[in-house]
Amino acid sequence: MHLTNYTKKAGLYLITFMLAIASCSKNTGNDNEQDPPPPPPPPQGQQDIATVDNAVKAFMDKYNVPGLSLAVTKNEKLVYVKAYGKADKEAGTNLTPQHKFRIASVSKPVTAVAVMKLIEEGKLSLNDKVFGDGALLGTTYGTKAYSTNLKNITVKHLLTHTAGAWGNSSNDPMFFNAAWNFTQLINYTLDNLPVQRTPGTFYDYSNFGYCLLGRIIEKVSGKSYAEYVKLAVLTPAGITGMELGGSKLSDRKQNEVKYYGTQTGGPDPYAYNIERMDAHGGWIATPSEMVKFMCAVDGYGNIKDILTGTSIQTMTSVPSATAGSNYALGWGVSGNSWWHMGSLPGLVTEIARNGSNGVNAFVAVNIRDGGQFANDLDVMLWNAIVRNNNIKWQNIDQFK
Repeated sequence: MHLTNYTKKAGLYLITFMLAIASCSKNTGNDNEQDPPPPPPPPQGQQDIATVDNAVKAFMDKYNVPGLSLAVTKNEKLVYVKAYGKADKEAGTNLTPQHKFRIASVSKPVTAVAVMKLIEEGKLSLNDKVFGDGALLGTTYGTKAYSTNLKNITVKHLLTHTAGAWGNSSNDPMFFNAAWNFTQLINYTLDNLPVQRTPGTFYDYSNFGYCLLGRIIEKVSGKSYAEYVKLAVLTPAGITGMELGGSKLSDRKQNEVKYYGTQTGGPDPYAYNIERMDAHGGWIATPSEMVKFMCAVDGYGNIKDILTGTSIQTMTSVPSATAGSNYALGWGVSGNSWWHMGSLPGLVTEIARNGSNGVNAFVAVNIRDGGQFANDLDVMLWNAIVRNNNIKWQNIDQFK
């Protein structure tokens, strides 16, 4: 009797054991299956680059710069983004890469790209006349009869600063009465500042010429200047935060820095009509947004350009009339390097492309001093960063 009960229990234990083995076998599947691979390592973070940081510190110390911000791409990857100093000294706000700066005349390449987009759309030509019957702006502006020189100005002349008038070397109309709107300013300028040189024969950097391009963009596109640029240039480039800035300290946009005047560089950064500068100097942006803009038109090809190769070639070809200045259509160009600087009381900016090593960069400061200030910033940017082939940029992409 005891033996029979033992045998039954043993049989039950054996069945339970075999079911457990079968269950394990079912859950495991193939006996030869390998363990899943380990998770990938976390993304590599940006590491400080002493060569860059030391050059920036030396410049800031020399000129007592409140804040400096920069961004660098290598082969269209965002490899270095850094902000130094203060966005607002009085508030004690540290500058971050997310702070926006007025970019001043670096707005001109943005406007030039918008013009090239309209040309690609078949709505505009570089040889289109600007003023006169049947021209882009017709006879909308001014009260006096148009001269032959005025009627011979083309879109290309405005892009290349060869309109024959309104240059920055004398009385720049864009700094006339800050209370005037676009129409009042253009009316006054056409009536009182005649075109004294034959268009296309002489280079004289002209903010007013780019103001006119802004009005042409509006007339041809049927949209405001800012609306068309956002639609045709910024959105396709993946840029969502750029906007036109305001004039007064009370008009500061969210995350915009505070600007500081100096006696030699202009005492009051808030004395100008920034809204009226839209197409030649009105945008605000972060450095990362500006190098993203450059990557969208630089012709490298790792990021899809928003212009055709033909348009990029046209935009960066220097006409004979501007050969001494190296100015193409909205860009300074020398060989395979492009650049543009921006400068107003309270700030200096620069965007740069080095086609020899695939480096693009943008730098901005929230002060402007006189003397060699802008030149020294330019030298620092090119020598320490853009042309510095000794830097081993990390293989990271902070655009992603």
